[in-house]
Amino acid sequence: MPSAGRVVLVTGVSRDLGRRFARSLAAQPGVARVVGVDSMPPRGDIGDVSFVRADIRNPVIAKVIVKEDVDTVVHMSVIATPGTNGGRGAMKELNVIGTMQLLAACQKAPTLRTLVVKSSTTVYGASNRDPAMFTEDMEPRRPPRSGYAKDVGEVEGYVRGFARRRPDVRVAILRPANVIGAHVVSPLTSYLRLPVLPTVLGFDPRLQFLHEQDLIGALAHATTSEVAGIFNVAGDGVVTLSQAVRRLQRASVPLPSFALGGVRSALRSSRVADLTPELVALLTYGRGVDTTRMRQDLGFEPAYSTAEALADFADSLPAAGGHADRALARLASALPEPEPVPSVLPVPGGAARG
Repeated sequence: MPSAGRVVLVTGVSRDLGRRFARSLAAQPGVARVVGVDSMPPRGDIGDVSFVRADIRNPVIAKVIVKEDVDTVVHMSVIATPGTNGGRGAMKELNVIGTMQLLAACQKAPTLRTLVVKSSTTVYGASNRDPAMFTEDMEPRRPPRSGYAKDVGEVEGYVRGFARRRPDVRVAILRPANVIGAHVVSPLTSYLRLPVLPTVLGFDPRLQFLHEQDLIGALAHATTSEVAGIFNVAGDGVVTLSQAVRRLQRASVPLPSFALGGVRSALRSSRVADLTPELVALLTYGRGVDTTRMRQDLGFEPAYSTAEALADFADSLPAAGGHADRALARLASALPEPEPVPSVLPVPGGAARG
């Protein structure tokens, strides 16, 4: 790298984590400039970050990379929630088409030397056939057919293709576990903020978390180091969903899986949470990832364990209070009517006993 330091372009800075990461990176030694890019301006202080309003789905992003003499790109625009960008169609466009357009721009950029991509452990899926811990070399046992998980898999495929075409560029893909924190808005954190948590009857999945500050730290480390490859990133240890419910001081309602569709509709219509297919699978089967490569090869150690990240998130939550009864009533109204139990039970042979 030139002695003046890196010139880093960060996508997705209109979202809180992207904005905070870009601002933190601008203060790192060895970083000369940080250029934040998004289709909407960030809300909040971006410090010394230069903001350029540009949509990565548009070829104009190639001109931004050339004009700013960018040598490092950090891609944070692979999103799990549509936010203000529209519905699922717009989200897929941003995730997949946006990534393709960004990689095409990177392909043509002679000054580019480093590409860091924020992916997700969602790429592994969640099923009853999963191993206890996924390593980076493992594939999902049931490849996702739709949604965010499918987007993430496609994005990683395009990034690997780029790495083959540009072997001179160092490429690092980070797969963070579910990120939680006071500022994080995701399907999981919206679910955990509910005063009453619907759970899947008969299942108590294992969960891993990554604190939002550790995500920022891991991305900064991957950006400023010279390490390439794919890395799971998660806090030490696991917690079960039942442990998480207790530590968050929430109530839970175990429901059969078929009843979750009605609950999802009720929660989406009230705009408080979205039980996406990926989230329901996680709340059923859980997921664990091995972080050996994160420590030994990437050289990163999270400050928060899974339990500590959950505790910090719990401190940011308001007490459930009287909302619990109202939430229970909403859940009850979303459930199907139970079938009546007959007062006279049939017995073999067609006779009935009163």
